[in-house]
Amino acid sequence: MSLTDYRALGRSGLVVSPLALGTMTFGPGPWGADEAASREIFAAYRDAGGNFVDTADIYSGGASEELVGTFIRETGSRNEIVLATKFGFNGSSSPLTASQDGGGNPHAGGAGSKNIHRALDGSLKRLGTDYVDLYWMHIWDGVTPVEEIVQTLGDLVRAGKIRHFAFSDMPAWVAMKAATIASERRVPGPIAMQLEYSLVARDVEAEHFPAAREGGMGVMPWSPLAGGFLTGKYDRNDTADTGRLSGANPFGDSKFTDRNWVILDTLRQVAAELGCTPAQAALAWTMSRPGVASTLVGARTAAQLTGNIAAADISLNGEQMRRLNDVSAPAPGFTSSLASAAIRKMLYGGHQVTAWGE
Repeated sequence: MSLTDYRALGRSGLVVSPLALGTMTFGPGPWGADEAASREIFAAYRDAGGNFVDTADIYSGGASEELVGTFIRETGSRNEIVLATKFGFNGSSSPLTASQDGGGNPHAGGAGSKNIHRALDGSLKRLGTDYVDLYWMHIWDGVTPVEEIVQTLGDLVRAGKIRHFAFSDMPAWVAMKAATIASERRVPGPIAMQLEYSLVARDVEAEHFPAAREGGMGVMPWSPLAGGFLTGKYDRNDTADTGRLSGANPFGDSKFTDRNWVILDTLRQVAAELGCTPAQAALAWTMSRPGVASTLVGARTAAQLTGNIAAADISLNGEQMRRLNDVSAPAPGFTSSLASAAIRKMLYGGHQVTAWGE
């Protein structure tokens, strides 16, 4: 595998690299890379053949979008790059960094039509382009009807301001309802889900993965290294200084559990057998999972990114996959139990039947 072994993103004609460049680190902020470092990261990704760049309106208060737009213009690569950005968070209350459009205005956040149009106009200006290839709903607001979201984003597709849209961090039923509405009305629908997914965060396999498969959406994992936990850089006996896993951030401190340390021990063993780092083995596992289209990787330095990109050259054998799957298997819940082997054998006269797409 390489970054030019493109994959279709969901049931669409948008083809993307198996690793996408996440740019939350571009610009000032607690995890930021300055302009020179960001330019080196962008260049390293492009030199490796990557074509999928993901940003958001709130990253570094809009600076991430501005830097991405600058680098695309400098390299003349707009027609080659699949450019994705996001809307949804209100800049006055974002946990990621304040944006340029906050100030307590309730219509500067959420998924209502008013905010989507406002947010997209701002993103296009900062990116220096007249369209984006993929527009993400960054997070479900719990208020806006799904019908309004589909209508607004579909109108933007038809207007040519976005080519496709997708959903991030939402209940599975929201994405499935949107896909169903779009299918029945013969209008554009979501082509992907962006979700936290890694060896230590597999709960989305129960509801989101089946919904993505049924609705024609590719899964795009974020935090495939669990905020750095799966790099193996943390000491089980001393988690006092844990970088991104300390304090208020999207990852919290929940990764430091007895179960996760056991998963990390197995990952280290597999990585040693492969002659790679735990991070590379973890990324290789994620990229190989059924339903995963492209996996987000971010970095603060070009060297860090290059190390992550090397995961595309790593193949886990069947026995190594089994060990990682077994040690990280999520606790079975109600939904996953409905598709268990035992239930199916009861239904099919003692025979095991594999469903289409599994």
